[in-house]
Amino acid sequence: MASSACKALLSVVAFLPLALASITSNGFSVTLGDVHYFVSPYVAGNISVAAESLSSVESVHGFYPVTVIQQGVSAEEIPTVLSNFSQIDDVYSEAFSETVLFPEAETSQVNEYNCLSLDDASVPSGPYFLEASTGNLYQTYRLYSDWAGAFISSLLQDPEGSFQPLSAQIPGANALTIGVPSRLYYTRTPEKPLAGVRIGVKDIFDLKGVKTSCGNRAYYSLYPPADATALSMQRLIDAGAIMVGKQLTSQFANGESATADWVDYHSPFNPRGDGYQQTSSSSAGAGSSMGSYSWLDIAIGSDTGGSIRGPSGAQGLFGNRPSHGLVDLSTNVMPLATALDTVGFLMRDPYLWDVAQSVMYAENYKQSSTTSYPKKIQVVAGYPTNESESTSAELLVGFLDSLAEVTGAAIEDFNITEAWADSHPADTPESLRDFANLTYAIIVAKDQTNLVRDRFYADYAAVHDGRTPHVNPSPLTRWIWADTQDDSQMEEALANKTLFMDWFNSAIMPATGDDACSESLMIYVGSQGGDGNLTPRDTYGSAPGVPFGFSTGRISVFAEIPDFVYPLGESTFFSNASNHIESLPVAVNIMAAKGCDGMLTKLALDLVEAGIVPIPEAGQTLSGGDVLLRRAADN
Repeated sequence: MASSACKALLSVVAFLPLALASITSNGFSVTLGDVHYFVSPYVAGNISVAAESLSSVESVHGFYPVTVIQQGVSAEEIPTVLSNFSQIDDVYSEAFSETVLFPEAETSQVNEYNCLSLDDASVPSGPYFLEASTGNLYQTYRLYSDWAGAFISSLLQDPEGSFQPLSAQIPGANALTIGVPSRLYYTRTPEKPLAGVRIGVKDIFDLKGVKTSCGNRAYYSLYPPADATALSMQRLIDAGAIMVGKQLTSQFANGESATADWVDYHSPFNPRGDGYQQTSSSSAGAGSSMGSYSWLDIAIGSDTGGSIRGPSGAQGLFGNRPSHGLVDLSTNVMPLATALDTVGFLMRDPYLWDVAQSVMYAENYKQSSTTSYPKKIQVVAGYPTNESESTSAELLVGFLDSLAEVTGAAIEDFNITEAWADSHPADTPESLRDFANLTYAIIVAKDQTNLVRDRFYADYAAVHDGRTPHVNPSPLTRWIWADTQDDSQMEEALANKTLFMDWFNSAIMPATGDDACSESLMIYVGSQGGDGNLTPRDTYGSAPGVPFGFSTGRISVFAEIPDFVYPLGESTFFSNASNHIESLPVAVNIMAAKGCDGMLTKLALDLVEAGIVPIPEAGQTLSGGDVLLRRAADN
């Protein structure tokens, strides 16, 4: 009976229309030699190829590694061209050189190369995988392990400008795999000044086709992939940039300390020194990645209260909190406080920094060719005066002297609390602390509860039977406190912020309107390296609180002026983690009048050219070197 019933059921099913599942290629990964690669699912070009011409070449699933050379070369010049490829590109390797495609080549064996003719001029030079059955060429990506834990998702950018997760995984302990395309595919032009530049994006900026987490697991799960890309990111993409992944942020861009504050996701690692110091936050993944990975060119961060400047100093990078309002952040970006939020860069290359700013900020950024700088340097109280105090003091004092020499400026001491007491606006307290104690805390806490939390809680409750999502201690503490504050305090805080800005930008640091741009430069200590207050990530700190008070780092936040970080060098410390003497970055912050971002970048370039400011490398130190946990035992 059972057998008869089954036969009857099968006969009925046979007449039902079949709902065919779609099959889509997401690419695939291969190992070539001892290097891991990803083969793109998107066709880059096509050639006519006879099967016998590839008979001696190794393949996988009918895909053959090949190299395209578009520039006119003779067969005899191939070795020189390929050697140059190896020097400028980390994706190309000799494993792709067995078969070479170039225009007007005859199908033949030339020395050790299998030469095939290429009649498609649109295919850029570089390494590819050739599908013999179709003649299709596919771009290849080199796969790297995110061993520092800087990324939250790995991305593949499609030809239409949308994104999808990169479907690849290589060996690694709790580490994502990031794919980067060959640099040979791209040529920088005035129209595409960032062609092929590899960028990591802080995970508060939407990229079309992929989800945004804002550092919260419930948020990531609740909302669908973004249907549009943030304007600031789209400008970079339109200029040719390649977004290779989204990077970890402390939750909702509030400040957090590793490790206890990071509940939903694990904090990235700072590669400098012993590898167990704080990355700083909230652009933690950005700082970690630029300190760790030579294959990454740019990391995008946001800075509301120090989230670019802190990680830049901790990892020894160039970084900028720009003048407020240089690019619109009103859509497809998670806000912390719209009146204070900015987007900027964490960089090793100051020349690329200049180009990237000109792209993102467009007409609001003026690339400077000035040789005329402000003739006054205001040195904020707390800056060292005796270079014999420590290594960091020697670097900082030496830098100040060199800065004065390069700019021809006079050095003046500056104390913000005394300056406020002397010339504060009418009807405001004489004490800056009394005036500004609640300003930052109110603005960030009230704005984010209104713009982010309330919608998030309501949407989550609607699909989870009235439940509340988990939120990490730092943002939650601020949000709970915000609920105890009257809404009128937000208006007062914004008014106080404007009062401070107008006072500072007229009485302390006015713009000049000439090549110097700013009446003065203002300098303060960014990081003292091993001589500063060490922040090991394995030490339990106090519970997060509300960000009351006023500090030097708040000047640019309230005044809307640019605040740039320059790396200077390193100072040593004894590490309890490694039981060894290690070194950490020393950095300085420089501010100028609002709109003088280009001048501060040009100043960095001039200081690099003069040998005063170094160009940092990725690695354990600013000079590079294997990060401690990356050193393998000899077998």
